[in-house]
Amino acid sequence: MPSKRRSSKRPYGAEHRPLDVDRATGGRRSESASDGEWVVQHVRSSEKTYVCPTCRQDVPPGTAHVVAWRSDAIGGPDAGLEQRRHWHSNCWRRRTNLR
Repeated sequence: MPSKRRSSKRPYGAEHRPLDVDRATGGRRSESASDGEWVVQHVRSSEKTYVCPTCRQDVPPGTAHVVAWRSDAIGGPDAGLEQRRHWHSNCWRRRTNLR
């Protein structure tokens, strides 16, 4: 028999909030460019220092940046960590212009 208590998840009469797809997928999306198909995820911070593959400069901890990997890589869209690269957001946007 169902409980007579109302759900505390969404109060009675409250407006329905649409699903935030970015949040539900962890911010992952697919991008197609002249250099291939990519899975891209924006990261707000991290605890490690990474080297950007475009400018070869450090991406310091706590810096918002992009993590990207080829979707056609062995292992598919969720390929192993060794295939993921951390890019400055600006370097990611202009990477095709630099080649």
